[in-house]
Amino acid sequence: MTGSTAASFTADDYRARMESAARTAAEAGLAGLLVAPGPDLVWLTGYTPPAVTERLTLLVLAAGQDPVLVVPALEAPDAHRAAGAAALTLRDWTDGKDPYAATAALLGTSGRFGVSDNAWALHLLALQQAMPGSSYASLTEALPMLRAVKDAAELDLMAAAGAAADATFEEIRNVPFAGRREAEVAADLDRLLRRHGHEQVDFTIVASGPNGADPHHEAGERVIARGDMVVLDFGGLRDGYGSDTSRTVHVGEPTDEERRVHDLVREAQEAGFRAVRPGAACQDVDRAARRVIADAGYGEYFIHRTGHGIGVTTHEPPYMIEGEERPLVPGMCFSVEPGIYLPGRFGVRIEDIVTVTEDGGRRLNTTTRELVIVE
Repeated sequence: MTGSTAASFTADDYRARMESAARTAAEAGLAGLLVAPGPDLVWLTGYTPPAVTERLTLLVLAAGQDPVLVVPALEAPDAHRAAGAAALTLRDWTDGKDPYAATAALLGTSGRFGVSDNAWALHLLALQQAMPGSSYASLTEALPMLRAVKDAAELDLMAAAGAAADATFEEIRNVPFAGRREAEVAADLDRLLRRHGHEQVDFTIVASGPNGADPHHEAGERVIARGDMVVLDFGGLRDGYGSDTSRTVHVGEPTDEERRVHDLVREAQEAGFRAVRPGAACQDVDRAARRVIADAGYGEYFIHRTGHGIGVTTHEPPYMIEGEERPLVPGMCFSVEPGIYLPGRFGVRIEDIVTVTEDGGRRLNTTTRELVIVE
């Protein structure tokens, strides 16, 4: 099975995104945005440089000004072919010229600018030298919700990625577990995700027995045995948009305690999902899920936030965590993934991607949340 064709975002789509980003930056008191190669640049322009090198590539956005993409001359033909190229001005520079002076001329010598998180220090320090009155803030700090609210086309892609991850789970539950190394099952997950249309696999966690008590365990050489609880957490990008789901399976019949802990996590996950509605605070989702686990006496074993945003990357704002009072807005997509981790024994995590709707939430993962028995 192959993935569907990605939605064809047009130059008008990218123009609207850049205009919105520049306007939001101005409202936040920023003089503009400086966007280096990475997910923000792809989302704003549709452009991925052929290689990330020491040569400066930078999108310059400011309210009331046309967007400008500064690119090395040898990569300008690729930039011209980007889907959003018609919505911006390309300014190329050749080796031996000073791209920082040319960029500074677009910005002036002072102001506070939002900078994409993955901008190189090399470039940022050179810009600061060219603009001595400037200062900078990371986009995660300055505009954390830049990509958070998805439009209808993006939601369709998110749903397709979720469905592909679900199809992967439906197949992986039928492969042999007992007697195989975690790394072998992880390789199966990678293969299945790609077969169901993922062009990029970001993680394939297979955490068996006591390894399940480590939320970010990397699949290794441990041989899975009958009687093991196994946490599966996997995802990546399909047509440029992310999937991320977790299910916990058991090899053979579980004990009463293992069933009880799994049922508790399932109840907590349901409570977190039911807390999703427009206007609720992000922390309300965390509180709802955490309350169920704490009231049952396992609060100290739920050791991470309840969720994270997802879109063109598999982890991004907003975060479902205590202290995050930002309200939920229709179109936001994030995980709801409570867990219980008993050191030296086993762990359980159940995760769905959820999108906020006009009157609540909608799961983008629909596989069973009951404890699945595998062989």
